[in-house]
Amino acid sequence: MTFDRYGADVLSSGWREPARGRAVEHGAEIGLVVEEVTTDWCGEIVAVDRDLHTLTLEDRRGTRRAFPLGPGFLLEGKPVILVAPVRRAAPAKPTRTASGSVAVHGAKARVARASRIFVEGRHDAELVEKVWGDDLRLEGVVVEYLEGADDLADHLREFGPSPHRRVGVLLDHLVEGSKESRIARSVQNSTVGEHVLIVGHPFIDIWAAVKPHRVGLEEWPAVPRSIEWKKGICQSLGWPHADQADIARAWKFILSRVGSYADLEPALLGRVEELIDFVTGDGTDV
Repeated sequence: MTFDRYGADVLSSGWREPARGRAVEHGAEIGLVVEEVTTDWCGEIVAVDRDLHTLTLEDRRGTRRAFPLGPGFLLEGKPVILVAPVRRAAPAKPTRTASGSVAVHGAKARVARASRIFVEGRHDAELVEKVWGDDLRLEGVVVEYLEGADDLADHLREFGPSPHRRVGVLLDHLVEGSKESRIARSVQNSTVGEHVLIVGHPFIDIWAAVKPHRVGLEEWPAVPRSIEWKKGICQSLGWPHADQADIARAWKFILSRVGSYADLEPALLGRVEELIDFVTGDGTDV
């Protein structure tokens, strides 16, 4: 073997390759830890100014220093040319609302109609808002909750339904023989029932209108009639149920599992759509 005391042939490939390799471009993403080679300053990228073409590094002591974007940095020991990160395109706007309606972007909420939709409780109102809220705002429909159906007739008399002030009412547990069915029949047979549409779903409570698999169940537990239904549900599932705050937390979790109409039972969907059509029909403008 011979030893070339004059070194490698300069015409051979790779004779100019730096020991660390050639620098490549890399986006100056917030959070990257890099080293500036001329100053040995090592820190996390905490800001990038596109106009000034600079980045700011923060070292482990919290001291910050600005440097020009470009070459002269090491990332994990490899040379890089730091460039402003590519701006990510804004996510496409949804084409459908949570209720499945065609989304109308940029439209202002309509001035509230004189007509209203009444629901029994706060949870009913929150569920309707989450799924149909975009549609209701576009149509100018206000949803009010009654804190129970017992005083429905009094609320209607106070409101004063008319051809231009229709009222749609959504009741829980509207099945033959239930208290709600008797209330609905009484209202519809009275003078205050004109210009009022009462519909309902078969579930004891609006919670059960959420498909059980959305909260990890095959079906909603059966609750003895002697136990308040919501507390019974929480008790059956091992959730806290000592007071109203516990019930509120349980509902917050259930509601968080609802993203669109697909998470609700069809027996509720059709009824709400029917009410919206009723209160937005001819003769209901403000």
